Amino acid sequence: MYIHQKKEWPVFKWNSEEITVILGKVRYRQGKILGQMKALGFKLQEETMLQTLTLDVIKSSEIEGKLLNHDQVRSSIARRLGIDIAGTIKAERDVEGVVEMMLDATQNYSNDLTEDRIFGWHASLFPTGRSGMYKIIVGDWRKDLMQVTSGPMGREIVHFEAPLPDVVDQEMQGFLKWLNSTTEIDPVLKAAIGHLWFVTIHPFDDGNGRIARAVADMLLARADQSKQRFYSMSAQIQKERNEYYNILESTQKGDLDITPWLDWFLNCLFRSMESTDITIEKILERGQFWESHKDKTFNVRQQKMLQSLLDSFFGNLNVSKWAKMTKTSTDTALRDIKDLIEKDILIQEGAGRNTSYKLKNHNF
Repeated sequence: MYIHQKKEWPVFKWNSEEITVILGKVRYRQGKILGQMKALGFKLQEETMLQTLTLDVIKSSEIEGKLLNHDQVRSSIARRLGIDIAGTIKAERDVEGVVEMMLDATQNYSNDLTEDRIFGWHASLFPTGRSGMYKIIVGDWRKDLMQVTSGPMGREIVHFEAPLPDVVDQEMQGFLKWLNSTTEIDPVLKAAIGHLWFVTIHPFDDGNGRIARAVADMLLARADQSKQRFYSMSAQIQKERNEYYNILESTQKGDLDITPWLDWFLNCLFRSMESTDITIEKILERGQFWESHKDKTFNVRQQKMLQSLLDSFFGNLNVSKWAKMTKTSTDTALRDIKDLIEKDILIQEGAGRNTSYKLKNHNF
């Protein structure tokens, strides 16, 4: 039996003594992060939030095997939040849809999550009415049996079977009523429970995982009482993807004591907050870089590539890679690079075919 088939469903229980310790650590870390960010000033807060939301959108989709263009996601978020960045580009419909859902969840966190609103989230994820090649029901509950499986066709392993389609509406009405009501449950715990509850109902043909994480993000924003996001739960879940699916499966096949799930969720959340320290360090480093070169002029291509180098550029930078990333000719790329060398920003390493470039006095 799955937990949704238990007579007591959905009355969850857990060991409060066991959970209180890690919950206290999470709450303390939340306060510390918000305090750190207030001390950084508006521009650095803005940059940290942009980076966090970009990561959240990309990694939540990546968990489901869907890869989004980083620059498109970043540009879409910046435009919607009114953040001025260099080298903005037009985002495709699927990117705009995911961004729209995530920003509605986090920026309008205090609003009730209604049936119409969650249908809007689902429709934004599937603007063409298709999931890949397959036509799906969009903006409405599923009408078919839903199983989570793996393995080759004909020899699939069933990891989970969701409630029957004819009870989904009733299940979701109960879930939404609980989510929008005032309870004595700590808001962070409510995020963990909400995530599990929604993904167990599995109300849509597709997109359930991403919407479940958006629900959790919305509830975490309520816990912070802030639209500003400085840690990414989805990025940490993506790092721990196998453990995530394993704990979900064992919880959904267990009884209604969800202590192991809450413990994993809170520890994962804590680890995501620890990653914020690294993010803040990188943002401060970028701020120092731009401040030290504020007297210099850069074109849009140079701004984009310097930002990339300051973020997490992968591999060695050469002329052809510069040209490809900025969609320009190799001659223009070489001029851009030589200009930055003359400005004492880039240095050359190697020669001939092995020539590459990196930021001076930076270990990238």
